[in-house]
Amino acid sequence: MGIVTPGFRGRRSEEAAELPPGQYLTSDFPVLSAGPTPQVDLDTWTFTVTTEGYEQTTWTWEDLLALPQEHPTVDLHCVTRWSKLGTTWTGVSLDVLLEDVETAADFVLVHSYGGYTTNLPLEDLLDGQAWIVHELEGDPLPSAHGGPARLLVPHLYLWKSAKWVSGLDLLTEDEPGFWEQLGYHEYGDPWREQRYSGD
Repeated sequence: MGIVTPGFRGRRSEEAAELPPGQYLTSDFPVLSAGPTPQVDLDTWTFTVTTEGYEQTTWTWEDLLALPQEHPTVDLHCVTRWSKLGTTWTGVSLDVLLEDVETAADFVLVHSYGGYTTNLPLEDLLDGQAWIVHELEGDPLPSAHGGPARLLVPHLYLWKSAKWVSGLDLLTEDEPGFWEQLGYHEYGDPWREQRYSGD
């Protein structure tokens, strides 16, 4: 069995002009994972931000739901070349979660239940660019798509939107995550086709 579950092939579309280079449009929502789907109990779910000075701020599930909720509608672009347009989510902006966190960090290492990690510049999580989401199209986020909660960073390839998210480490130096250590691009801009290291 391969390390990645098989994806789906979509049909070419006349709307391809809306897509980043090399992408095709799908109406499906393919499920790809780097390992088994963790089952996370909402009673024990937490999301923790750890600063470079090891200061921690933690939210429970109830804490997350009590924060101001947003409903972004965004396009998704997977490194395996499919794109899904106009998906609607519910969740909390990273601007809200990081508002009172004092840090001089420039980078983030995202952690997930199950051990997955991915890295991003901190600035890519701010200014209305990223959310911790828990609903998809008005329904609780299915575990296969990262439920109970996942990171959503739609301007980057979807592997940066870590499923089953459990926390962020704020870092002064960049640290590659799971796929980045295996040769994927450090940043992952779909419009620049930054799929692999060197792209």
